[in-house]
Formats: sequence, structure tokens, C-alpha cells
Amino acid sequence: METTTRTRHTCLKLEIPNSPAPIFVKGTWFNSHFDLSISDGLNAWLCNATEEEVSDRAAQWDQPISEYINLAERYLGFQMPGSIYTFTDAGDAYKRLSWTFEKEGTKLEWRWKCRPAPNSKEITAGLLDFLMDENIKLSDEVVRKDQSYKRLKVEAEKCLVQSERFSNEKVEFESAIYSKFIGVLNSKKAKLRELREQLSNKKSVGNLPEEEEESTDKTDSFEEGSDDEKSDKDKEAVKDVASSSKVALASGARGRKRITHK
Repeated sequence: METTTRTRHTCLKLEIPNSPAPIFVKGTWFNSHFDLSISDGLNAWLCNATEEEVSDRAAQWDQPISEYINLAERYLGFQMPGSIYTFTDAGDAYKRLSWTFEKEGTKLEWRWKCRPAPNSKEITAGLLDFLMDENIKLSDEVVRKDQSYKRLKVEAEKCLVQSERFSNEKVEFESAIYSKFIGVLNSKKAKLRELREQLSNKKSVGNLPEEEEESTDKTDSFEEGSDDEKSDKDKEAVKDVASSSKVALASGARGRKRITHK
């Protein structure tokens, strides 16, 4: 059983070649069948495609029923460019609605026979009511879209102002941070220079005592060498004196012996 949620409605103003006026085709589409109401403003026709008829047509074209319905809705919901539409007499006030389409490079044609409506004014009035209702819905939709657009425009302007404010605050914040950073960096550089100067001063002061000690060591060693030379000379002088005293003693003893012999 068909449900209203699956029911779809279309209304097409169809321009027919070599026809003095267009026709209006209102379609009501279900899952397995569809209904057409056609009016030229004066007369009206109906086409009720039953499930059996749709199933037979779909089988002839090797198509699933759903695909057949969707394709018919597509060509009767919008006038497709490249398709040839006709609405011709079929005898006894009947009309035949047809349209062409291409499938796999082959041009095909679908035809549906429409019977005269028992009450053309009612069908035409129903078409007008449907168009008015759809026009009201479209107008409401346009109003909603316009209001939504205006709200979005206001929000976009607010976002733009906020973005500009954020950008300015970001620039100010970065400038302040950079200035503080430069001040800290300069102070650190000055401190490093001061520490390097202090370190170099300490090194220069520490080198002076070392040089003095080295010069003192050299002097002491020179003087010590001189004392050794003096002590050696003193020792040699003592030896000379001792030897001379021994010689003197020996000569004195020989002189005494000679005296005793006389």
C-alpha cells in the first residue's frame, strides 16, 4: 500500500512545438504508478498509469519499475533540452503525450494515452490551486532564505569586525612582547659583557704573581750557583794553606836536625 510520504508532485509548463499555447502537466508520483492531469486552460485530460501498465512498460524496456518511474518523473517534472515533446490527437477527444530520450546512443520514445477529463474546470482549478500553493511555499522559502541571508550577513560583519580587532590586538601584543624581549636580551648581553670583562681582568691579575715567582726562582738559582763557586774556591784556598803549612813544618824540622849535627 502506498504511503503519503512517498508521494511526490510536479507541475510542468510544457512548450509544444507548432502549438499555439503551452500545456500544464501535473504529475503525482508513487512507487509503482503515477497520475497525470493535463490542461491547456480550456480543456483537460487525465492519465492514470496503473501498477500493471507501468510494470508491463518497464518490462518492455528491460527496466525496473522504480527506474521507469524516476525517468518519467524526470522528463515530466522538467522540460529536458534535446527531448522532443508532442501532444497529439488520438481520436474520440483523446490525446497522446509523448517525449523522447536517449539511452546508450539510441533515441527512444515513450507515449501515454490521455482521456478527456469529465470536468475540465475542476482539473484546471486544481492545477491553479496547486500552482498557487507551490508559489506560496516558494515565496515563504524565499523570505526564509532572505532572512537567513541577512542574519548571516550581520554575523559575517560582526565576525569581520571581531577578526580585525583580534588582528590589531595580536599586532599590539607582539609589539609589546618583542620590545620586552629586546630589553631583556640587551640586558643579558650587557651582563655577559661585564662578566667577560671581569673574567679577563681576573686572568690578567693572576698572571702577574706567576711571572714574579718565575723571575725570583731564576735569581735564586743564579745566586745559589755563585755560593757554590765561592765555597769551592774557599775549599781550594784552605787546601793551599794546609799544604803550605805542611811544607813549612817539614822545612823547619830539617833545619833543626842540621843544627844538632853541628
